[in-house]
This record gives sequence, structure tokens and C-alpha cells, in this order.
Amino acid sequence: MSHYQRSSPTAAAPAAGDAERDVALAQFRAVRATTERLVAPLTPEDQGLQSMPEASPARWHLAHTTWFFETFVLAAHAAGYAPYDARYTGLFNSYYETLGAPFARAARGLLSRPGSADVLAYRAAVDVALERLIADCAFDAWPAVAELVTLGLHHEQQHQELILTDIRHAFFQNPLHPPYRRDLKAPLRSTPVRQGWREIPGGICEVGAAPGESFAFDCERPRHRAFLRPFRIATRPVTNAEYAAFIGDGGYDDSRWWLADGIAAVRAQGWCAPLYWSAPTLEATVFDLAGTSGIDADAPVCNVSFFEADAYARWAGRRLPTEVEWEVAAATGSLRGNLLENDHLRPVAARASPAGAGLLQMFGDVWEWTQSAYAPYPGYRAPEGAIGEYNGKFMSGQMVLRGGSCATPSGHLRPSYRNFFPPTARWQFAGLRLAEDA
Repeated sequence: MSHYQRSSPTAAAPAAGDAERDVALAQFRAVRATTERLVAPLTPEDQGLQSMPEASPARWHLAHTTWFFETFVLAAHAAGYAPYDARYTGLFNSYYETLGAPFARAARGLLSRPGSADVLAYRAAVDVALERLIADCAFDAWPAVAELVTLGLHHEQQHQELILTDIRHAFFQNPLHPPYRRDLKAPLRSTPVRQGWREIPGGICEVGAAPGESFAFDCERPRHRAFLRPFRIATRPVTNAEYAAFIGDGGYDDSRWWLADGIAAVRAQGWCAPLYWSAPTLEATVFDLAGTSGIDADAPVCNVSFFEADAYARWAGRRLPTEVEWEVAAATGSLRGNLLENDHLRPVAARASPAGAGLLQMFGDVWEWTQSAYAPYPGYRAPEGAIGEYNGKFMSGQMVLRGGSCATPSGHLRPSYRNFFPPTARWQFAGLRLAEDA
């Protein structure tokens, strides 16, 4: 079902269509420009770095997001469209097996050609063709085109965040620890906010994307009923200082707090602190996109895996919220937060709300691990065709995160948004918020 409702073909319909197209065109240009702005501080050499199989070079992100528009929008709806370069069909395919064999994910860093200038030329050519399609496609075709363009824009916003998390991980491998940017905005200092608790009554609730939501990924649907027991959720995420207390109490050495796979990962990978900490103490330094600096004790802890988040919660005598609990708690809150546009590109300490109460930092700063496995909602069916591989095929071995981070674009989030990563993932801006039974 389209996210766009087509009007009856009355005399006023073409004007409404023009207005929708103008909005779509402006959004398309803005998102594409943001991606290129994020890559601008990187040299061509930087853009080719791939530090681990789970990460991708910035140049590949630039090309893959373009491939998405070319493959799913232009090839399907632009009459007579010829691919910019037929060789790119497999080269920049991420994981859509129904479209052919993708180039090996772990080998993306070997693609020194096409170079950065070639990829930008590819983007420019596809942008011209896409803008022409937005302007000229038939009225009857517009709803389908509009839906795919919107999906492509949200897909690209996901890759905007990945560009930042992936280059941070790559720069961390360099003993020089070069900053991504030296001019990031410093956060304002504020009085530390004590953790409080908000009680949420139990009962029947509805979760998932609402029917009137302008956009949602397929995995957020259908909206459905769920039963909640009364619970309490922390008013802010766990801070670096609080997490350091867990470390200082021997948390990484005490198997009582860990799931079996979690303690196995600790021992195999040598984890003793969040990723990017120079040592397992609050007096250490942390590497972020601005370079190396001291650890802000009051900022949300970041770059911890699900296993670490879960172990901390057990040590603290609490638990992680379920994704249903998180969504119900967040549903009445503001979507404002420390997001990409704030230009900190790091989590910042909570600031008390004007009313002195309520949930803080539900959106932005850090993605928050939940205890929920990434699984289909009741009644879920993946879309037909290759686009059905976008989310559904990953509903195994992943855990759900909620809320967005300091690198998530505004306008990309909603309470129903379901992010997901394997439980060992640490290079994302991921932290945690505690919950407990009431």
C-alpha cells in the first residue's frame, strides 16, 4: 500500500501533484547534498578505507545510495533509462540477491576504482535523471515513484550515519588518531542530571507505525496490540561515570552478569571498556570524530554492545526495556534531541527539562539497546520483489535499538523506528537506558 494517497482526477489534482513533486524534489536535493557534505572533509584516500567487514568505505556509501535510486526508481519508472555504467549493477549492490550476485561485502575496501571523482560523477548523472523523473512522470505513476523516492531518501539517511560511524572506526585504526573534523561544536556545560524513574501503567497498548504516518519502514508495520505489565523506565541513559563504576567493580571479569555468548565475546575480543576508550577508567581518553579528548563523565556511555548493555543492567539490579516498553514510554515525548544537525557528533550530557521532569534524551545522543530480538510483528509480510529484502531477511540474530543518535538526521526518526544490529556490534553510537518491573 502506498504511503501517498492519490486524489481523484479532478481539475485541482494536477496542482496538488505539482506541490507534492516540489516537496519531493526539495527533500531529494537536501538529502543528497547532506551526504556529500558529510564526505567533503575526507580525502580520496580516506574515502576508500574499510576497517572491518561490517563497515564500508565512504566512497562505497556514496555509490550504493546512488545505485539504490538508479535500480529501484529509474530502472523501474523512467522510460528508456539506460544504466550509467552496467558494471555498477553488481559492484554497488549491497545484499539484494534477487538482483544478482553482489560484490563481496568484506572486499569493498579493495575498490580503488571507480575513484571518488568517478563516483561523484555517477551521483550527479543519476540526480539529473531522478529530478527529471520527479518533474515529468505521469500523474498515474507518481504515487509509486513518490513512495520509492521517499524510501530511497530514508535509506540514504541511514547511510549518512554509517558514513560517520565507519570512518570513525577506520581513523581509530590509525596510530595518529586523526580527527574527522576539528570544528565540531563543543557541547554546553550543564549541571549533572540525576537519574530518576518514570512509572508506566500496564494494560493493552498499540505499537508500530500508525496508519497516518507519512513514512515508516515495512518492519514497523502492522500496528498491533500488545500487553504490558506495569514498569518503570529511567529518565535518562546510563552515563560514562555510572558505567565506569561497573568496570571498577570488576564487571568485565564477573560472569554472573553476562549471557554465555556475551562473556565468550569478552574473553575472545579482550573487551574491558567501551570501544574507543584508551583504558578501562574514567580518567582515560576517548576517540571520537573530533579526535582524542577526555571522557565526559556525565554524557551517555556509548559504543557498547548489547551484551555489555545487558551485563551492566544486571549488575545494576535492573534490566533493559523491551522495545514495546520503550515505544510506549517515548510515544508522548518530543523528537527533538542531539542529532546530526546539532553538529556535536558525540553524545552530550543531559540537561534538565524546563519542567524539571519527564524523560530526557529519548531521541538523539545514543541508540538505546532493548532486550527485544529483531523479529516480525504479528501479521508482517515482506514487500514483494527485491525491495522485500530490505528488512525482512535480517530478522534473525539481531537485537533492536531505539531512539536515534548524535549522528542520526532529524526527520528520520519516529517512536516506532526499529534499528537493529548483532549483539556484538560496538562501533555504532549505542548506549542504554534502564528499566525495571513496577
